Amino acid sequence: MDQTKKYDLEERTARFGEEIISLCKKIHRSHITDPIVNQLLRSGTSVGANYMEANGASSKRDFVNKIYICKKEIQETKHWLRMLVSCGTIEDDALGRLQKESQELTLIFQKIAASARSV
Repeated sequence: MDQTKKYDLEERTARFGEEIISLCKKIHRSHITDPIVNQLLRSGTSVGANYMEANGASSKRDFVNKIYICKKEIQETKHWLRMLVSCGTIEDDALGRLQKESQELTLIFQKIAASARSV
């Protein structure tokens, strides 16, 4: 991954959502995993959509609000990834990568929100 792509948050959040979709396709569905997968899909794919909305915000306040929504969604995704691990139904390297990426994105959105509020 070249340096410009690494810091392209729009692309990064889109790829994150795509990886969530790919992971969810691999999960053996059951009455236990179904609600977790549904929630994971919703929160994991909404991060990028909310970031796109933040970029089109009509004001600084609107931007900060949408960035906080991104942060909330990525934190929720971290939770559902953890619950998925506890189900023990999938052994996939992508799961660990997604957990790491969700932590990094949480920190990025926190920093953006803090910076935007202080300006």
